[in-house]
Amino acid sequence: MDVYVELLQAPSPASGPLEMVERKGVGHPDTICDAVAESVSAGLSRFYVERFGAVLHHNVDKALLCGGSARPAFGGGDVLAPIEIHIAGRATFECAGVKIPVEDIAIDSCDRWLRDHVPALANPAHCRVVPHIRPTSSDLFDLFRRTSPLRQVLANDTSFGIGFAPLDALEATVLAVERTLAVAGTRRIGPAVGADTKVMGLRRDRNIELTVACALVGRHLANIGTYLDTREQIRSLAVAAARQTTDAPLTVCVNAADGASAESLYLTVTGLSAESGDDGQVGRGNRINGLITPYRPMSLEAAAGKNPVTHVGKLYNVMAHRTAGAVVSQVAGIDEAYCYLLSRIGHPISEPVVFDIRVRVADGHLPKPLARQIVEVSRDTFADVNSIWRESVAGTLQLW
Repeated sequence: MDVYVELLQAPSPASGPLEMVERKGVGHPDTICDAVAESVSAGLSRFYVERFGAVLHHNVDKALLCGGSARPAFGGGDVLAPIEIHIAGRATFECAGVKIPVEDIAIDSCDRWLRDHVPALANPAHCRVVPHIRPTSSDLFDLFRRTSPLRQVLANDTSFGIGFAPLDALEATVLAVERTLAVAGTRRIGPAVGADTKVMGLRRDRNIELTVACALVGRHLANIGTYLDTREQIRSLAVAAARQTTDAPLTVCVNAADGASAESLYLTVTGLSAESGDDGQVGRGNRINGLITPYRPMSLEAAAGKNPVTHVGKLYNVMAHRTAGAVVSQVAGIDEAYCYLLSRIGHPISEPVVFDIRVRVADGHLPKPLARQIVEVSRDTFADVNSIWRESVAGTLQLW
């Protein structure tokens, strides 16, 4: 396996006059779609392993969230029509004469994730899951079972993965702020803080501007005054979180579209924009590292829901980020690393057609011993590509 190593020529995004970074929180409709698709894949994978000793072919990476209808109000509010989550894809419905309850597994996996992460949608009156999963095609099933003469797993797609490390100051700040709101918002401020959050970060030279969207729950707010108080508490929490990663000049605006009347506030019944204001789809949200970074190279691949054994749309994006991170952390003198991986359908996943590492070195030179060390670290890290499925089965593979 050839690993190409070269110097990064373009300037780092952090050195430019402008930079934008976004993160969609766990209750955002796009994140929900990614999460439930991956939960279905993990649920199927666990069933396959427990029953047949191996993950069988499936790809359930198509999910659409159709928003509902609601009437929010201070001190209450009503859901008028439920959110619908439609899961589509392909899976193995029968093996060794045993019928597999694919739809039941899909619904149960979705329901479990919603109960654990977005409890408002665990209520059947607020959300229903509609599976549209069909049997896998015979050619992909055959390719999934086939291996190389050396028993190597074969890629079931021609695709690429991209990763980079480390996060720069704006990226780290956006990630820290959203995660703090998600983890500490309800605990520190109260149940009025909904699960649907989004943080958009803009850097102008050294100045950082954060626009935070956070759905508030009407039944926990008495009036506009308590809404505004809660909004200010969210802003203060966001500032405190940002100060853990940056000392740059900072401004934070929360719910920028709010008007002066109750009808123009970001007020909800469930704490989710999906109850009436937004829809969602797999692949439109955060990349593997939890961010949307238009100033970096990114894959548009929807990693969530793809099978964790042969689908390089998942595997190569995960391994690209991990490889870049390993190069930065294990090779002295590397300030930044990008990793580009390309597969070819039917070829071993352990042998990328392209394995390209681009690095930024403080002194601008790449001596041969340093290049050899980068190659060694890259190969050692990528060797784990065949064990990612274990993380998926365990439910520990984070993709958003």
